[in-house]
Amino acid sequence: MTIGLVYDLRDDYLAEGFAEEDVAEFDSAETIAALDETLQSLGYAVERVGRGMALAQQLAAGKRWDLVFNFAEGLHGRSREAQVPALLEMYGIPYTFSDPLVCALTLDKAMTKRVLQSAGLHTPRFFVVNSSKDIESVDLGFPLFAKPLAEGTGKGVDEHSRIDSREALGKTCIRLLERFRQPVLVEEYLPGREFTTAILGTGAEAAVVGTMEFSIHQDAPARDYSFMVKELCEKYVTYFPMPKGALRDEVETLALQAHRVLECRDTSRVDLRLDTRGRPAFIEINPLPGMHPTHSDLPMIATQEGMAYKELIRRIVHSALARQESVPCRVGKPAS
Repeated sequence: MTIGLVYDLRDDYLAEGFAEEDVAEFDSAETIAALDETLQSLGYAVERVGRGMALAQQLAAGKRWDLVFNFAEGLHGRSREAQVPALLEMYGIPYTFSDPLVCALTLDKAMTKRVLQSAGLHTPRFFVVNSSKDIESVDLGFPLFAKPLAEGTGKGVDEHSRIDSREALGKTCIRLLERFRQPVLVEEYLPGREFTTAILGTGAEAAVVGTMEFSIHQDAPARDYSFMVKELCEKYVTYFPMPKGALRDEVETLALQAHRVLECRDTSRVDLRLDTRGRPAFIEINPLPGMHPTHSDLPMIATQEGMAYKELIRRIVHSALARQESVPCRVGKPAS
């Protein structure tokens, strides 16, 4: 069985002149090598395909694989994470992780929150600032938190993201609008402890792997989990298992509900934080979580819970293969 690896290599884009923050979501050569070696150790033949454009070229030339392990983030547009899954569906090739609809939906933080609110799940009140004209219409209680609508890895989050005044709100939103050329999500600030929960599986088979809590050091460049704090997490962040008990049960129940409501597949990582009343609240979800064995949150949680990296990858692949037995919304064969 041959598995194609589809990914965005950070070094490739840096060599083309992109800035560090532009490619923050992309993968290191170390991550790709770890996945390649692990899949081979599980008995699969592995072919490195590369980014989405390389995939398109190879598909057009007639290349095929039994399964694609897709963790490409894409480069342009709020639906960029959906581009590779859509291409693979067009060619009828099975792949890991969520489908185009889920990948497009979950990158847009406001759309994700609307879906979860409709299901009755707790997430902070929010407002989408599409232009500077919208800033005066923000009717939320301070403090607030602002970030780009469709970015990951803390991009756009810094020491100015927590907002305590109308003046600061205007300055931060205008800066983000100009810098990222996309809407800004403004939501009521969650002051409590912060967690990230790992999920494995699809639908009714999905289950919690575990939850990791973290604290940010006093000398960090921001009080919250910003881009720089994430990039320098070894220096500024302490990670530890969330203590077991009723609160952890609440956090993990909310995370699993979000995974299922949003119809994520194979795995996801859910970020949550406590509100002013100490209740767990949904922040965002990542259906294409990082895969570095020791630096990415999903493998870190698996390791924390006694699951080896090889076992984590095995379960992801087996989940993806199991889904191929029943693929919904497939058009029947034409009559002969």
